[in-house]
Amino acid sequence: MHFDPQERLGIFIDGAHLYAVSRNLGFDVDYKNLLGFFRRQARLVRAAYYTALLENDEYSPLRPLVDWLGYNGYCVVTKPAREFTDAAGRRRVRGNIEVEMAVDVLTLTPRLDHVVVIAGDGDLRRMVEAVQQQGVRVTVASTIRTQPAMISDDLRRQADQFMDLADLAPDITRRQVEPRLRPVPARAPERTRATPAEPFRDPVDLPE
Repeated sequence: MHFDPQERLGIFIDGAHLYAVSRNLGFDVDYKNLLGFFRRQARLVRAAYYTALLENDEYSPLRPLVDWLGYNGYCVVTKPAREFTDAAGRRRVRGNIEVEMAVDVLTLTPRLDHVVVIAGDGDLRRMVEAVQQQGVRVTVASTIRTQPAMISDDLRRQADQFMDLADLAPDITRRQVEPRLRPVPARAPERTRATPAEPFRDPVDLPE
């Protein structure tokens, strides 16, 4: 990986993709450490996190993460997710954020020297090419250490530099294990809530 300490850097994160990669590689992302890592590499101008949310959910496991990021150095961009039932009768959620990311990246490109995109969708290849045509370097971060790889070959080839998140894991994971459960009074089971380091954890009932 190559960064110039004097270059103006922008980071653009597909939240669902980063979560999927970290889960497949077996680590939890610490978003404070992630931000700190890139701040040490260059002059960080913008760190943006993109995700889709179900607006009608009483409680979304993403909401604590979104709120935390917004108060801790990230620009958070959300859009409504669409819920549907697939052919097998399973509940699915769809919410692509590629358009929102592309618009923001291209808008900020004149103020940046280097763009880091944490994503894997091949539809972003044209955005990367457009940024490069304006003289800005592009690094794409994902992983090829899963079967299959989690990044499109077209997107990876288009980038000036590819960063495998497996190599970055030591710098962006939690430094210590956080307590997963806390004591509760008898006959008063509570539900755990997601933390910034563990945003997508499914709530579980605590034992009585």
